[in-house]
Amino acid sequence: MTDATRLSPTRRSLVLLGAGGLAWLTVRPALATPDTMAAGIADFTRGVAPIPGRVALEIPPLVENGNSVPLTIRVDSPMTEADHVATIAVFNEKNPQPFVARFHLGPWSGRAEVGTRIRLGDSQKIVAVAALSDGTFWSGAADLVVTLPACVEN
Repeated sequence: MTDATRLSPTRRSLVLLGAGGLAWLTVRPALATPDTMAAGIADFTRGVAPIPGRVALEIPPLVENGNSVPLTIRVDSPMTEADHVATIAVFNEKNPQPFVARFHLGPWSGRAEVGTRIRLGDSQKIVAVAALSDGTFWSGAADLVVTLPACVEN
């Protein structure tokens, strides 16, 4: 084998390189950032800046296992026909998809409170935005530390 043939790429090496590159593009982790979360919130509110307050998040500040984290969201609202919460949306800043959940409520709900469990891949900020029947948006946030992130297999 000459030096020229040893340095030139073979068809097999080019195919493997292309397959590896395609696999990297397909399965690479999403690059979620605080900016993507802010864009998701702006999309939900149609560009209106939510007002901080009236939304309270109940979530542990220190999470040992991010696979199933309990989250309760309460909004200060009388939940009457004239004044009620229409939608509560939950966002996070470091998971692949910043838009975590959307809950539709109305006066029939009785109280403006929802509960769920979410998976968290890292320590991050969770933001809940409530859309009220008068067209205003209110928000609340919580920072938390995740010691064992979800989606990590060893």
